[in-house]
Amino acid sequence: MLLVQFKNVQGGRQIGVLEQNTIRVIEDYETTYALAQDAIRQKASLAALASAAVGKVQLAFDVVQAAGLLLPPIDHADPAHCYVTGTGLTHLGSADTRDAMHKKIGGDVESLSDSMKMFRMGVEGGKPAAGEAGVQPEWFYKGDGSIVAASGADLAMPDFALDGGEEPEVAGLYVIGDDGQPYRVGYAIGNEFSDHVTERQNYLYLAHSKLRACGLGPALLVGEAPAHIEGTSRIYDKEGKLRWEKAFFSGEQNMSHTLANLEHHHFKYPLFKRPGDVHIHFFGTATLSVADNIVVQPGETFEIEAPQFGPALRNRLSVYATEVAKVLPL
Repeated sequence: MLLVQFKNVQGGRQIGVLEQNTIRVIEDYETTYALAQDAIRQKASLAALASAAVGKVQLAFDVVQAAGLLLPPIDHADPAHCYVTGTGLTHLGSADTRDAMHKKIGGDVESLSDSMKMFRMGVEGGKPAAGEAGVQPEWFYKGDGSIVAASGADLAMPDFALDGGEEPEVAGLYVIGDDGQPYRVGYAIGNEFSDHVTERQNYLYLAHSKLRACGLGPALLVGEAPAHIEGTSRIYDKEGKLRWEKAFFSGEQNMSHTLANLEHHHFKYPLFKRPGDVHIHFFGTATLSVADNIVVQPGETFEIEAPQFGPALRNRLSVYATEVAKVLPL
């Protein structure tokens, strides 16, 4: 099942089940969050509750999309109660990339960079037996719900950024129940979006490079994530011509960690189990246009598509002005 959130022409919020190009509008719920909270409290599956609430109204997805009415597939009324985080060095990539990576991490561990040491740790211990905890992944914080862009919205980078590059990823979407238990609502395709040039200056700049916007959606996949996910990441120039294209791979068959292990190492912290909060957690990627020496320019468009997740995610790169931060004494 695929769910989408959108605004109607009156400006109100709605959600619906997406089937091909048709949105079957869900009655009595205006947000994915409200639907998820009801499912948690009723101890019902999200898919069952959504199916039972579908009404007679149907809309064309492409019309909603063309009107710029799409919303991220999940959000919180207070963006401060939505965490956006991620894990890196988790993906094995294509067969060629895997072969090259295994050669890099072979031999004496002391000769490896810190990043390669962490990648090797994941390969060796990121897939523990069910019910056990494996090795910790690289983890980062991106921001709160205010940074999440819906499909069709701009991805705005600050004018001090050295790069605005895509990261095609799968994200897990979660709501924390009244009991402090994390509940996975589903998954969505995303553009984690980072400043790779800043990060490459020194890996300790990773935290700075990740404090950026991100794209998510347009659809939420209810249920388990496919073990093998194959999609395509594209960049279009300002005239709409295809500039760069490459396949990307995700899902546990293409990862050095299980999703359960990544979830454990995020939600093991009590801070991330506060009742009512929303979490959007990116699981990583191995495909970047910057690796092919592509520099994306403002006005160009990212497109990330994986058929299992419904329609493609599209966001245009833009820039916003910043000033030197001033802190005033009281």
